[in-house]
Amino acid sequence: MRHGDKYAVGVRRPDQGIEIKVEDYRSIFGSSGWIKKPVIRGMVSFVDSLVVGTKCLMYSAEIAGDEEEEEEKKAPITEEERNAKKEKEDRMFKWLLYATVAVSIVISVAVFMLLPYTLASLLRRIGAGEALVTVVEAIVKLTLFMGYMLLISRMKDIQRTFMYHGAEHKCINCVENGLPLTVENVMISSRQHRRCGTSFLFLVMIVSIFLHFIFVLVPSYPVRLFGRLLMIPVVAGVSFEIIQWAGRTDSRLACWASKPGLAMQKFTTREPTPDMAEVAIKAVEAVFDWREYLSEEFGWKEEGSDEAERKPEAS
Repeated sequence: MRHGDKYAVGVRRPDQGIEIKVEDYRSIFGSSGWIKKPVIRGMVSFVDSLVVGTKCLMYSAEIAGDEEEEEEKKAPITEEERNAKKEKEDRMFKWLLYATVAVSIVISVAVFMLLPYTLASLLRRIGAGEALVTVVEAIVKLTLFMGYMLLISRMKDIQRTFMYHGAEHKCINCVENGLPLTVENVMISSRQHRRCGTSFLFLVMIVSIFLHFIFVLVPSYPVRLFGRLLMIPVVAGVSFEIIQWAGRTDSRLACWASKPGLAMQKFTTREPTPDMAEVAIKAVEAVFDWREYLSEEFGWKEEGSDEAERKPEAS
């Protein structure tokens, strides 16, 4: 859960306790004013989200392996050796983190950008024009993306991750709908949210399709390919601005534009269990005072007031 310049990750420990870690949110690009400019901030946010998301997943795996670590602590080892080992592990973690993000970006570009273009380009052998190739590329790209989402949603470990993803959305919707952040209220809230990363990825696909039509009239194959690669940061930036706009307004256009992304979230979110909702609530409370927010935005009061006693409705 991220709020302002802080983010928290909540993990259910093997002993069923909840581990909460809060860290400052710092962009890997620094704190210069230029990274907050429209479109540019979308490119920065995309990379930062990959870094933070990977870091949180690695942290959760670390917590899951704490039992093994406890056994290792029982072995005879000096404090100096333990510190040296930790320093080495920290260095490895840092390099593994950035390597994972870099490989993820390369594979994503190769599979969802270059592969569809290469496959569609085969139509040129039968005399197809560039416009038709671009249309077929769009179809292949969307098919690959939808197929990928469908396949990973069937993996057991990924399903559990998607359940926590659903818990995250439910917490946010619960508070934004003016309900106290309790397990009961979270469970009846919607697991879909306009500002979700899934919607962002889907928008990236759609925006890239439209922007790639710019290269229809470019005669040189290498120039077209290189131009598409250069457009990737722009695509991410434009998509970010669209999803931010859609999350701020309730206009008909925004609701219409959000529907495909919300539909995609049926693949990437699952209904969580109450204990998962509890973990998500702890993560929210670590970085966000929801009581103050409800008080200011909805006039909510602590238990005993009419507002606190009203029966919540499913969002």
